[in-house]
Amino acid sequence: MTETHIIIEPLGLRGTLVWPERASALIVFAHGSGSGRMSPRNVQVARALNARGMATFLFDLLTSEEERDRRNVFDIPLLADRLVCAIGRLDEEQETGGLHLGLFGASTGAAAALIAAAKLGERVEAVVSRRGRPDLAMSDLPKVRAATLLIVGGADAPVIGLNEEAYDALHEPKALEIVPRATHLFEEPGALERVIEHAADWFERYLGAEST
Repeated sequence: MTETHIIIEPLGLRGTLVWPERASALIVFAHGSGSGRMSPRNVQVARALNARGMATFLFDLLTSEEERDRRNVFDIPLLADRLVCAIGRLDEEQETGGLHLGLFGASTGAAAALIAAAKLGERVEAVVSRRGRPDLAMSDLPKVRAATLLIVGGADAPVIGLNEEAYDALHEPKALEIVPRATHLFEEPGALERVIEHAADWFERYLGAEST
């Protein structure tokens, strides 16, 4: 397992790239509002994907100065552009440029991931949304060609409805997984582990990643 730090210019956005030996897939994370590359839940998901042979990249979508303006945190097109920029930078790297590409988005980051997938077309092969707000990308959803999995907590009723609306707008292949009794943050025992299992299985299926 190798870990390196990458700076996404011109803004100097910091990211952490981890890739196992012989990784064939790369998962780029888009965190939600008020979070960053050190989000404990996203880090836990990333480490589990690393253990199953997938490379991961977690990075800050905003500079520290930009985060002080809360409008930026909810500027989905801006976050999507940052994600597209990061993917372009990773495509220049020898280790990651040729890998199958998936996106993992949480909360508002899920909307940014879906907009990025719509912009990048066939470059993005799979998207997973955790407690996401895909409805914030509704106009772009018909353009998404990546296999998309929406994961929602069973006790998170408002978000379930929003995800069901987004699901109807997506092309196949797609799936909506509801984790029983889980609330918005999947803090219940075993809930995040269920998210990881669903996400890893989805990426392995649609990115051709082989579990190690």
